[in-house]
Amino acid sequence: MRKIFLLITLSLAFISCGKSGDVVPNVSVNIQIALTDPRVSALNVAGGSAFIGGGVAGIILYRETDGSYAAYDRCSSYQPQNHCAVTLDASGFTVTDPCSGSKFSLADGTPVKAPATRSLKSYTINVSNFEIFVSN
Repeated sequence: MRKIFLLITLSLAFISCGKSGDVVPNVSVNIQIALTDPRVSALNVAGGSAFIGGGVAGIILYRETDGSYAAYDRCSSYQPQNHCAVTLDASGFTVTDPCSGSKFSLADGTPVKAPATRSLKSYTINVSNFEIFVSN
């Protein structure tokens, strides 16, 4: 009886020790960049985007049509352990994971093409005195 109990306990332990979910790892992000910096000049117009360093696989900044900004980690949410960085599509409104073919909307980070089912990891973004602050 003890052996059966031990076997069941060990089996449950191994099953519960699986991955806690495919999520983009948490890394510290605290970036400040001037809107006059040439690296982010594309943000001067609605729908513009720019890549900057930081996060897991880099960060993409996006200027919404209402003038607000969004910031996402470039690490795809599909199999994030691969650290596959999304690339900007020709439309400028979506990004693609070149490893899986998943597409994500820059308006809100949600997946618009499978196999991804989770949104891109987003960061807090504030703009003050012509400076962008990105943090988590």
